[in-house]
Amino acid sequence: MFIKKGMTVRVINGNHKGMEGKILRVFPKKERVIIEGINFIKKAIRPSQENPTGGMVEKEATLHISNIMAIHGNVPTRIGFKIMKDGTKVRISRKTNEEIDR
Repeated sequence: MFIKKGMTVRVINGNHKGMEGKILRVFPKKERVIIEGINFIKKAIRPSQENPTGGMVEKEATLHISNIMAIHGNVPTRIGFKIMKDGTKVRISRKTNEEIDR
């Protein structure tokens, strides 16, 4: 996966196009992510001890990984990999060829 938890991303497709947020959770097998403050759904909750009245709750839903793009230096960019001389593999920004993190 090119995307990791905690990265800032921009939605490039769909109803939330242009919105930015931080990744809260990644599901690699399903190729989906949950982004903070984007793609809210309403879910019915049964009454419980924590929530005695029950009711409707809004929470973030998943987005497919193809609909988001990583932000590096306030610019959306694709992510690639580069093998360093010491043999380590690092992620790089395709737009600026800068190292994203180690």
